[in-house]
This record gives sequence, structure tokens and C-alpha cells, in this order.
Amino acid sequence: MGLMKRLLAAGVIAAASGLQAMAAGPDLADWTNVEKAASGQTVYFNAWGGSENINAYLEWVGTEMRARYGVTVVQVKLDDTASAVAKVIAEKAAGKDEGGSVDLIWINGENFVSMKKQGLLLTPGWAGSLPNWRYVDVENQPTILTDFTEPTEGLESPWGGAKMVFFHDSARTEASALPDNANQLLDWAKKNPGRFSYPAPPDFIGSSFLKQVLSEVIEDPAKLAEPVTEESFERDVEPLFAYLDQLHPVAWRSGKTFPQNYPDMKQKLADGELDIIFAFNPSEASAGIKAGELPDTVRSFTFSGGTLGNTHFVAIPYNANAKEGALLMANFLISPEAQLRKQDPTYWGDPTVLAMPKLPEPDRAAFAALDLGVATLAPDKLGPVIAEPHASWMERIEVEWRRRYASGN
Repeated sequence: MGLMKRLLAAGVIAAASGLQAMAAGPDLADWTNVEKAASGQTVYFNAWGGSENINAYLEWVGTEMRARYGVTVVQVKLDDTASAVAKVIAEKAAGKDEGGSVDLIWINGENFVSMKKQGLLLTPGWAGSLPNWRYVDVENQPTILTDFTEPTEGLESPWGGAKMVFFHDSARTEASALPDNANQLLDWAKKNPGRFSYPAPPDFIGSSFLKQVLSEVIEDPAKLAEPVTEESFERDVEPLFAYLDQLHPVAWRSGKTFPQNYPDMKQKLADGELDIIFAFNPSEASAGIKAGELPDTVRSFTFSGGTLGNTHFVAIPYNANAKEGALLMANFLISPEAQLRKQDPTYWGDPTVLAMPKLPEPDRAAFAALDLGVATLAPDKLGPVIAEPHASWMERIEVEWRRRYASGN
């Protein structure tokens, strides 16, 4: 990790000095030629390898790529995406601007920002020129065009998403009584004291809840797309902490202590201690039911005005050896067929980045017929996506949260 951090730092310095590595990609206007050039190439796809079902899905993708296009896909299994970024930085430092070892990377967030700012990505922006881009849901999923507030500018292509979804036990809580926004959730909690809570930050799920509330109650939501302004920070977040000051006295254990994490909330829902919980994957409730961890009466709901979400992408390094093969694979990953299989919990259960109304009728019907699990909402029922705020917001909010509440006051 020490070497990796030094390489990343060196890349940042190089970028700051204007030493951008630029490489024009293939002509996507001639897709037939892209397919011809890709035939016989091997795409080294650097991707997180910690899930058996995801690895199996990628094996299927490799089989299809070989059969359809004569492209071989090799998954380079990673523990940390930053290691793939470090490879590209090292190759750039060594002057290896062609024939790189990384052809495609599963990426988002800070790793994308790092590669973009260091000029390590294939240019110009190519994602919007992929043939299957016409199906992508850019209208309702803004995180497809802005990755943790950083404009993607076509330098990465989406292939899956994550979204905050709430769960309740329909045997105890009527659907008609469920809240539809953060303020209604607060009202519900006041009427049902002790039946809702959230994990204390910096737990990811707990921090996500704070970001959801902040996105709804801040006076100017557009500020969240920019770094925190210290001069106005306290004023900007005052509505969030006013909300929490009202929530905690009526929360589980009166806000004196908090659930440990999502599995802890899940157990409390199963035990009847909590009536509403939430997760960052729409399939979590169905998975819990299937595993016998939740009663089969648990169901999902979301807010009609939107809930927090993000998108994960694939990107092509500037010096990729198999640029055409990587483009072909990125395009296949957003095909209705590949997205349908990925959304199927039998194979993965990852939310689609496609817009159902844009699909041909047979594909819409296939998505509609997909058995997502008894408690999983259909893609068109998940509601709009609220983009992640700039990372600086959560850093400052977590500090302020600890100052106010960590002692249990």
C-alpha cells in the first residue's frame, strides 16, 4: 500500500504539472470497424473479485464476448481498485503509453476522479457513443453522468447501481401508513416511538441516512455538489441537526445508543424491535427472506421524490492494449440482455442502469417478468436517484455528529 500511495501521489503531482497523457480512442462512428479490430483481442478486466456470484456473471460475459466477437476476457481479480489505478500510473511513469496491462477497470468515486485528473483515461469521452447508450436511463439516474459530483464526460460507462430502499414488515405496519419523505418519516417516528433508528456514523449505512435527510432538508441542495464552504457550513447543516434533535428522543432507545450496522438493523426488524429499516441495495430484503433472516412478510418501499444512489462504471485506461475489445465489452455490459441477467438475483441482483420505456417491448416484458424476489421493487418503482454529495460534506458532518451525539446526549 505504501508504494501504491506513492504512485498515486506522483500521479497527482504530474497532473498538477499539466503532464496529461492523452490518447485518442478508436472511431466509434464506424462501429463495424471497431468490432473487426476487436476480434482476436484479449481484454484484461480489472475488477473486484470478492463475490462468487459476480465472478460467475463475468465468466458468462466472457463466454458471450468470445462467441459473439472473438474477444477473450480475463478477469484480473482485485481486492482494491486503487491497485489497478496504480498499475496505470506506474506504466505512465515508465513511458509505456501503449500496450498497457489494464484494458478495462470496474471503477467509481475517488478512483475515477484520480484517473480523470491525471489524464489516465481513454479520450475523448466515448460512453455516449456506444450503440447501446440509447437505452441508458440518464433522465432518472443523474449519477450516471456525475460520479460522486465529478462529471463523467463520457470517460466511463455505467453498468450497475446502488440505491437506498426502506423495508417494513407488512404484518405489523400497513403500507398506507408508510412515510414518503424524510419529514414524513420523522412524523411517523413521533407517532411510533422507539420503532426507527439508524447506525451511528461513520458506518456507511448510517452516514447514507444522514446524506439522504440532508439532501431533502438543506435550503439549497445544489450546494451539495460542491465542496463544503466553511463560512456557511453550520447554517447549511442546521436543518439536518434540527431534524436529528427531534428524531433521537423518539428513536430506538431514545437515541442514547444506535444499531451497529445494517445486519443489526435487519435482526431488530426480524425480532420486532424496529418497524422500518433501510439498506443500499434494493434486493437486500428478498435476500434476507431467502436466507431465513427476515419473515416473508417484509416488503420494500422508497420515497417518490427520490433516495440516495450511486452508479458503478467501467473505464478504459489511456494506454489500454485492447481498446476496441474494451469498448465492445462496455457496450455489451449495457445491452438489455446483459443487464437483464445482472438484475436477476439468481445471478447477481444488481440494479439496472437502463430505462424501461426506452427498451424494445420484448425486453421490457422480460424485465417485468423477472423474479426479483418477493420484497424487491421493480426497476420502475424505485423512484428517482438523489446524487451523492461531495465527499467533504460527509467528512464534516460526521465530525459534527460525533461532537453532538457520540456521548449519548
